[in-house]
Amino acid sequence: MLTDQCLRCQPARRSRLANVSDMRFAFKTAPQHTTWADMLAVFREGDQIDLYESGWVFDHFYPIFSDSHGDCLEGWTVLAALAQATNRVRIGALVTGIHYRHPAVLANMAATLDIVSCGRLELGIGAGWNEEESGAAGIPLGTPRERSDRFEEACQVLVGLLTQETTTFAGRYYQLTEARNNPKPVQRPHPPICIGGSGEKRTLRTTAKYAQHWNFVGGTPDEFARKREILHEHCAAVGRDPREITLSAHVPGPVAGGDPGEVAERAAALGEVGLDLAIVTLAPPHTPAVLAPLAQALAPLRTG
Repeated sequence: MLTDQCLRCQPARRSRLANVSDMRFAFKTAPQHTTWADMLAVFREGDQIDLYESGWVFDHFYPIFSDSHGDCLEGWTVLAALAQATNRVRIGALVTGIHYRHPAVLANMAATLDIVSCGRLELGIGAGWNEEESGAAGIPLGTPRERSDRFEEACQVLVGLLTQETTTFAGRYYQLTEARNNPKPVQRPHPPICIGGSGEKRTLRTTAKYAQHWNFVGGTPDEFARKREILHEHCAAVGRDPREITLSAHVPGPVAGGDPGEVAERAAALGEVGLDLAIVTLAPPHTPAVLAPLAQALAPLRTG
């Protein structure tokens, strides 16, 4: 039975959903504090629900924003397995810290996974930020400026290796001499590059230059709208049409027993200020049971 509070909220919800159309949707199961069996079940179910265009994991070695001593599956290994367990949904990591793997290694991984998945890879990358896991593993993270400089170089290396027969590059962080990366990915010129992050001076500028997809990590609609405008300014500066870049954001998913309509409300608020793709983050314990009711709640945003 609907409570009085629910009945009062229903007209406002319908009004907000009616203001948004043609949004797209995805789900994300970070491979932390979970099991392979549970993640697999979610992706197999999501693969059967047309509303979800993509499914995402993250790329960390420790759990984040929680108990970092917990279990954490390796993101790209999980993606390769999920590619074989699904047929339709696109897959990607939000996002791979570029300092974890040399971009020549990552380019080979990306091309291979795009082939294995029959052209369903989204190549999510970022400058890196996690000091705890980087320091523990002895992987140099660097200052914010060094991270941004290294990331800019890595984007050039990745694009070169994924599209050119040979790549020669002389940078501060990376040096390649007639490097080859074959076979090439299924998607041409390369899998869509998704850059995650909101740094206004560097990250959004790099996004304007190299990305086909920008991911806003999360925040209010006003914050998203401000970052979007800064991205558009960078696009104008480099001669890029901002409509070529998909705009996505993490949207917190329903808690256990929660109302999926509240998730739709959060997505709708972002859609009103220009969001293209809402990526709903599903907290552990992961269960496929959340996906169908969530899709039902989100569906009005797709049809207007």
